[in-house]
Amino acid sequence: MKLREKIDKILSNTLIVIMAVMVVNVLWQVFTRFIVGVPSSFTDELARYLMIWIGILGAAYVSGRNMHVAIDVLPTRASPENQKKIMRVVYIIIILFSITALVIGGFRLVYISYLLGQSSPALQIPLAFVYMVIPISGILIIYYKISDLLKK
Repeated sequence: MKLREKIDKILSNTLIVIMAVMVVNVLWQVFTRFIVGVPSSFTDELARYLMIWIGILGAAYVSGRNMHVAIDVLPTRASPENQKKIMRVVYIIIILFSITALVIGGFRLVYISYLLGQSSPALQIPLAFVYMVIPISGILIIYYKISDLLKK
């Protein structure tokens, strides 16, 4: 199995597990609120953080599968040679954005929240852990787009 396929498999399984945990968490929240009458204190916060992880890791997964939303008016009207050039430019722009915003900006956010010792109110987990998904996703997107560039 190729490295990209292994990363896809790990990422998809991670997203499935996170989604399953989130479903159980929300069901527990509904149960404790409406059946027991005493809402659980941590479930809202956990659902929020799991949603962040699903959204950002899901963006990396979708980027790797080339299933992201795209406006393809210009590429569909271009010749096959120009389509490849356009895609190369798009991949380079995505790589540059991922490096600057997701990896560099994400690591700064993680570092600052770690230095400040920020933790979540209910779960008491370090927010640096929650924010760590941003640079991880950026690295995955960069890997996917570089491998796409090398394929074409």
